[in-house]
Amino acid sequence: MMDTPAAMPEIRDATEADLPAILAILNQAIRETTAIWHTAEATLEARRAWLHERQGRGLPVLVAVSGGEVLGFASFGDFRPFAGYALTAEHSLYVAPAAQGRGLGKALLAALLVRAEALGLHVLVAAIEAANAPSIALHRAMGFEEAGVLRQVGRKFDRWLDLLFMQRILPGGG
Repeated sequence: MMDTPAAMPEIRDATEADLPAILAILNQAIRETTAIWHTAEATLEARRAWLHERQGRGLPVLVAVSGGEVLGFASFGDFRPFAGYALTAEHSLYVAPAAQGRGLGKALLAALLVRAEALGLHVLVAAIEAANAPSIALHRAMGFEEAGVLRQVGRKFDRWLDLLFMQRILPGGG
């Protein structure tokens, strides 16, 4: 069957073979967007350590794949490293620019929600640059609610950035 631009990708667990594509997507976001507030590009070694740490703890690192190409990735980890937050996780989700607007973010986030519920988490948190309208719309569509804004807490591209927190309380979690 021929893969078309409208076809939904396969969502699966990431492998080491996916790391170069994950790195390329992440580094494009670092270089060109305010979706992530890092200013230095990530290395393959750092992404490998990240993948092993997440998977070693039973946490998901998912990829969206179409035609053998990784088009996006998503994961979640600790919200804060204190015992009282053990049932709350913060997620991240990135889609390659050429694949945006095709439902990949929604598919990845839906898969993350399933994994979060299966792990017994109570809340999934999104920390979004407050002017990132597509990400905010995606999260609203997936049942996330705005929880607050931290004004001018980040700086990138010579401007101050606001951080919007959104959350979704998961059924049966905790």
